[in-house]
Amino acid sequence: MLKPDLTNDAVHFLKKRDTKQFLQIFQAIIGLWEEPRPNDSISMGNGSHFRKDVGEFRVIYRFDDKTVFITVVGNRNDSAAYQEFDRKK
Repeated sequence: MLKPDLTNDAVHFLKKRDTKQFLQIFQAIIGLWEEPRPNDSISMGNGSHFRKDVGEFRVIYRFDDKTVFITVVGNRNDSAAYQEFDRKK
């Protein structure tokens, strides 16, 4: 199992969710610790980052042999998650 590493922005976004949404996103993130390339993940750009849709949310992440780095967690229905990701690159 890989270690998690969430950005402060990702943690802040999760804290603002209600319990149901928090659990939905957090369970998906836990799943990434066990399998960082699930069938429903999509490679982004040059393949260094991936995205996973979780209900109405999007998780953008990368991983190495020890850690899953959660870069952005955001709303799926707008481009805010991608804009935040572009700022963090």
